[in-house]
Amino acid sequence: MITLYHSPVSRATRVLALVHALGALDKVELKPVTIPRMDGSGDRDPSNPHPDGKVPLLVEDGVAAWESGAIMLRLTELFPDAGLGVESGPRRGRFLGWMHWYGSVFEPAYLNMVDGTGAPGTAMHAAIRGVPEAVERLRVALSDGPWLMGEQMTAADFLVASTYIWFPDATPDFAKDWVARVTDHPSYRWAVARDEELMAPA
Repeated sequence: MITLYHSPVSRATRVLALVHALGALDKVELKPVTIPRMDGSGDRDPSNPHPDGKVPLLVEDGVAAWESGAIMLRLTELFPDAGLGVESGPRRGRFLGWMHWYGSVFEPAYLNMVDGTGAPGTAMHAAIRGVPEAVERLRVALSDGPWLMGEQMTAADFLVASTYIWFPDATPDFAKDWVARVTDHPSYRWAVARDEELMAPA
């Protein structure tokens, strides 16, 4: 049994979109939970086994996986026929790189920019670099094709583009068409509509 713990309009939305794109809605049970939110609303849900009370969390046969990148990698392994992962060969290294780069560099760089940390000369900047370096990495990648993996859309696009879905004003011009392709994807539109249903008053 596979269960995805999800809260609407959160980091779990990109995972929900991936589940739909993988054609796995009948194999992954969606468990909506509440979470504490930055605006002070929401509470930790006692039914959510995530150690920090966050989402997403994937529980497979009683074993939990957390962090969006790890969850999305596991899902592409479980449902390889959808072609949203790279399962073998040299290109898998690049795919893994994007999936890990997001949580290790890309999102932290933008969060550091928002809260004013990670400036040049700091240990944080030395460790992960900053937004300009991250943006340049994206620019080079997207110059080779419409997706991060060239001609193949993968889970990495759902993952990495989500930063600009959250911060649309920060989207560089060269990435706007790419982000639009992600948000216009039928599975992403479905996930947004599902979130709206979950948020509707009972």
